Amino acid sequence: MTEKPSHDSDVSFIRALAELLRENELTELEVMREYGDDDSLNVRISRQTQIVQQVAAAPVAHQVAMPAAAPAAAPAAAADPESHPGTVKSQMVGTVYLQAEPGKPAFVSVGQTVAEGDTLLIIEAMKTMNQIASPRAGTVKRILVGDSQPVEYGTPLVIIE
Repeated sequence: MTEKPSHDSDVSFIRALAELLRENELTELEVMREYGDDDSLNVRISRQTQIVQQVAAAPVAHQVAMPAAAPAAAPAAAADPESHPGTVKSQMVGTVYLQAEPGKPAFVSVGQTVAEGDTLLIIEAMKTMNQIASPRAGTVKRILVGDSQPVEYGTPLVIIE
C-alpha cells in the first residue's frame, strides 16, 4: 500500500489564502494545488458577509414612518425585518433591480396594495433576470433594499402586511 507524502507547507498555504481573503475583502476563494499523479490539494475558503449592514444601507425614501399611535411592539418589528412575519426574503444571490429598466417606474412602492403573484422586484443572477413574486396579497410596508444592491440568499427584501 502506497502512503501519500506529507505536505507540511499545506497549513502555511491555507493560512496565506485566508489572509488573502481577509486583506482583499473577498467572500470566497477556491484553489487547486497539483503535486503529481493522484496527489493534489483542493482548498475552498469562504466567509459570511454581514447582511445587517446591507439592510441598514437601504435608502430612507423607501421606509415608512410609523404612526404616532402605533403599539409598542411595532418599533421592534421595524428594527428587525428578518423576524417580521411579512418579510419576503431573497431566494438567491444576485443584484436587485426595483424597476424593469432604468427610467421606468418601480414595480412596487411603499403603501401599494399587491396581489399574490405580483412582481415585487427583479434579481439578476448569472445574467438571468428573475422576477420575485409576492407570496401573498397585502400592502407593501417597507422596501428593505436599494436599486442595484447585491443580495445574498435570505436577505430581507420587502415587508408585506
